[in-house]
Amino acid sequence: MEPEVLELENFLPYRLYRLADAVSREFSKIYKERHGLTRPEWRTLSGLGQRGTMTATELGEQSAMHKTKVSRAVAELERRRWLTRTPDENDRRVEHLTLTKAGLAAYREMVPLAKAFESGLLAKLGAAERAAIAEVLAALEASLASSKGQGQSLRTIGVV
Repeated sequence: MEPEVLELENFLPYRLYRLADAVSREFSKIYKERHGLTRPEWRTLSGLGQRGTMTATELGEQSAMHKTKVSRAVAELERRRWLTRTPDENDRRVEHLTLTKAGLAAYREMVPLAKAFESGLLAKLGAAERAAIAEVLAALEASLASSKGQGQSLRTIGVV
């Protein structure tokens, strides 16, 4: 009997990863050209722009970035004077990160560009396809969130 073979090109986690990476690379051209930002720097800038003040840990959770990537992005945005760090009054190990006026201006410049990019991407789909993709993504996210809450991730059950 032949051993079972996994056709990677048809494996859903691989296809989702490839699609997300391709979309991210395409969008990265915009913020790299405008501001010379890396992906982690963009994610940090946009997270702070959206939420106002966050800790590095919160940024990592929100953006699914490893703490070293968050740390490097924070250091670079601070070097540019796009964010400030304020030590927590109760726990000196924690810093609250906030965009400066210059950082907020860069974020606000990027928001319409990001929305236009998303609109352009979605315009390639019909209304039914847009609705279906939103529904499927929400269902997968909810399923993964409930699995995580039960202490079981796709990694622990051997899917990824």
